[in-house]
Amino acid sequence: MSIIVTGTIELDPAKRDAFIALANDAMSASRVEEGNEGYAFSADLTDPGRFYVAEQWASQEAMDVHMASEHLATFMGAMGTVGVTAASLTKWDGATPSTLM
Repeated sequence: MSIIVTGTIELDPAKRDAFIALANDAMSASRVEEGNEGYAFSADLTDPGRFYVAEQWASQEAMDVHMASEHLATFMGAMGTVGVTAASLTKWDGATPSTLM
């Protein structure tokens, strides 16, 4: 069973490019972590100040290592400098995937 994290990040659209650069660094580092099964930021197609977060982890232990990682600390520490005004994440524990398409 996997752990899923979903959420939104709201930011100043004038700082969108800076956020994208920061998010790309975080994605690259997170995707190679042991136990990472998916990690993505995606832009809202109608709101330039909104991004969506989707993560999938093989276990709580893998997620715990991610949460203590240097690259996540760097990402979190820089959120204010790239115009982030709000963030909301939800952890879905014990998700069992099934293919829809």
